[in-house]
Amino acid sequence: MKFVQIIDFETERMDEMERVFEEAGRRFAGRPGGPTQRMLLKDRDNPRRYLALIEFDSYEEAMRNSNDPETSRMAEQLGALCIGERVYTNCDLVDQRELA
Repeated sequence: MKFVQIIDFETERMDEMERVFEEAGRRFAGRPGGPTQRMLLKDRDNPRRYLALIEFDSYEEAMRNSNDPETSRMAEQLGALCIGERVYTNCDLVDQRELA
């Protein structure tokens, strides 16, 4: 079953965060078990708040990725660019479909 981790965070340094995401994407490209998709949402009512939805093929793949030292380094870099604490929500993907 696909797995999605939602990361709720605030930042005023999104440009720097995007560079970290891009750099990590190049390092992780083609590596088995990593994220398969990322969606980034910006809160219209709070311009500092974002939600990152990171999709994996399974919970087990996500946990292997989470335990990777490269992932830990990236999380530290991103955490340094955040205001306050990040909130993580772990979800099994039950349904996904195009509506258009």
